[in-house]
Amino acid sequence: MRGRKPKPTALKTLEGNPGKRPLNAREPHAAPEVPDCPEHLDDVARAEWFRTAKVLLDMGLLTLADRSALAAYCVAYSRWVHAEEQVKKYGTIVKSPAKGFPMKSPYLTVADQAMEAMRKLMVEFGLTPSSRSRIKLPEGAGAVDEFDLFLEAG
Repeated sequence: MRGRKPKPTALKTLEGNPGKRPLNAREPHAAPEVPDCPEHLDDVARAEWFRTAKVLLDMGLLTLADRSALAAYCVAYSRWVHAEEQVKKYGTIVKSPAKGFPMKSPYLTVADQAMEAMRKLMVEFGLTPSSRSRIKLPEGAGAVDEFDLFLEAG
């Protein structure tokens, strides 16, 4: 497949179909729902799963079909957090084991690779400011209800 990967019809609709090309009427649809959190996720990844799943569900962008992609994002997030902890502990430059020469920390490489994987998956889910800026919700969707704000404050 050449060129850009196709954008989901739901995102095209929310963006107002800027290209004005025909929308895919036969694209499969799934109701927004939070999939079960995979057992293999560590504590950091699990916490990110539940935090991100809520955000995506509130935006109407999470379905059962997204389980693996969300799990991949959470694993990358956990890997990034753990690697950043090691960078903070040992620094970005360490001594090489063989001769003691200064070298880039291997943890920095892990952190950079995990961050790049996270970035790609965040764009897929609309979790970055620029990817969200292209989405337009229908009139009234996401509007703040003053009565709801009053109830929350009380």
